[in-house]
Amino acid sequence: MPRFTTSDNLSLHYTDEGEGPALLCLSGLTRNGADFGYTMPALAGCRIIRLDYRGRGQSDWAEDFMTYTIARESQDVLELMDHLGLESAAILGTSRGGLIALTLAAIARDRVAGVCFVDVGPVLELAGLAVVVDYLGRNPIWKTLDEAVEVIGSRMAGFANVPQSRWREEVEKHFIEADGGLTINYDPKLRDAVLAGFDPTAEAPDLWPLFDALKGVPVAAIRGSNSDLMSAATLDEMQRRMPGMIAAVVPDRGHVPFLDEAESVAALRTWIEDLNR
Repeated sequence: MPRFTTSDNLSLHYTDEGEGPALLCLSGLTRNGADFGYTMPALAGCRIIRLDYRGRGQSDWAEDFMTYTIARESQDVLELMDHLGLESAAILGTSRGGLIALTLAAIARDRVAGVCFVDVGPVLELAGLAVVVDYLGRNPIWKTLDEAVEVIGSRMAGFANVPQSRWREEVEKHFIEADGGLTINYDPKLRDAVLAGFDPTAEAPDLWPLFDALKGVPVAAIRGSNSDLMSAATLDEMQRRMPGMIAAVVPDRGHVPFLDEAESVAALRTWIEDLNR
């Protein structure tokens, strides 16, 4: 089981498979590298590296929950690259992973070989953020995986035409069945870290300069048509600023697409072709 130790002495889990251009897969806030299992066939031709952030998946939990920040997680990514001897890598960034990619564009631009943003951009919609904050760090009300499968599809805003088997995969990936009911598979103190820096009344930072810094490398963006975190206007502005950007909108998907949809696969394959050039 591949692991590396960060500069603040946490052991983080990652997977490393395939050959070709290095592609770092960075998941959403509470998620882990398992999220990219659905899209692995579309990433053929790349060296695919999937990281579990600190406090998530199979990685260690931090004693200091205030290290659960984008800044520290960006540093972890750079330290993983150093550990693997990678001068640069492309990033497939879902939600928080896309924000880490923007951060790396600011602090280590020469190490970013390309970015595919998945349902995230330089502007985050407050309604979507509020939904995330509401469930963050809390165990679900369901007592068994079977119970969760029965209801989770109806509670996932913006999703349609998803087979029950997919919801089964989702609950088995992200919940643990225990005697007292289901528990989340990440450190609950992630909620404390996010709330410490969350102020819905504060003016959002301008992330567009970080996006603009990516000009010159292959960039793609995939948006769920019903996303409450990434608006159509944000995707349009990304395309305006970067006319060569590969863009896809996935119907019947909210935040976030699974990345095995036809639209997602087509965008990813085109982006990877650009990386290979």
